Amino acid sequence: MESLWQFYVSIGVLVGLGVSLNGMVPGSALLSRWYRERLSTAIGIAFSATGVGAMLLVPLAQSLIGDYGWRSAYRVLGLVLIALVPVVLLLPWRRFAAGSPDYHRDARRKRQGEGWTFRAVSRTPVFWGLAAVFFFTATAMFSVLVQLVVFLIDAGFPALTAASAFGVIGMLSAISVMSSGFVSDRFGYRQTVSASFVGTGGGMALLLFMTFQPQSSFSLLALFVILFGFCMGTRGPIISSVSARYFSGPHVATIYGAIYSANALGAAFGSLMGGALHDLTGGYRVGLAIALVFLALAAMPFWTVRELRDFR
Repeated sequence: MESLWQFYVSIGVLVGLGVSLNGMVPGSALLSRWYRERLSTAIGIAFSATGVGAMLLVPLAQSLIGDYGWRSAYRVLGLVLIALVPVVLLLPWRRFAAGSPDYHRDARRKRQGEGWTFRAVSRTPVFWGLAAVFFFTATAMFSVLVQLVVFLIDAGFPALTAASAFGVIGMLSAISVMSSGFVSDRFGYRQTVSASFVGTGGGMALLLFMTFQPQSSFSLLALFVILFGFCMGTRGPIISSVSARYFSGPHVATIYGAIYSANALGAAFGSLMGGALHDLTGGYRVGLAIALVFLALAAMPFWTVRELRDFR
């Protein structure tokens, strides 16, 4: 790369396109073909791969950067991805896409005139409510996440400690993702989502408190990691499950893809907003305060949209 636009194209466009094509939109569509009663749990387990990856790769990337520089770190990680391509191609994709016998029976019934179309879905408050949850959540989270390691370093923590904290958050997120289906089935979707927003808000409040601390506090860091990590991954699987169940039918992947696009837009807006506010104010306080506002907005649809409030 020799100019900034090349960075935007490669990281912003190509990586974003790749993530959208192999992320949880096709994953949720495939899982909905196999699972009915335990769909929330299945989606949660699949979502947890992101947290496990963060737990393993973020500290590894930081170590590679520290020992060999960021260019060599990119080359190593890129070569690993290239080496995994043949493994991915050899997976039994036809079998994955086939679905269970129950799915085929439902699909035949839907093709006979039942089921949701995207035009019909776009007129429902559930669709816009789920999109709003994704957009506002991603705005709040990515205004913090993309700067978290740098924030912790600026707060006085060693670089490897900051990267390891990010990795542990990913590990705890994986645990919360895997358990989100069970917890939501046990206590309800609205209650589980609301509790996760409270925990995430508490973690952001701890970061805001750190900005007033003259010295770094490992106890505050540990408390933040636990609160933020255990709550971070709860919402995604629940939204996927609600979408797959409420809008079940032959167009479920298209519908969930449209809902998930709000997550991508929120992530882009939140990342830009967090960086711009830091540059404008010279610190993180304003950005964290605004992130808390967006987090409150994200929780509202599960309380204000009747279908989401009463969803079982």
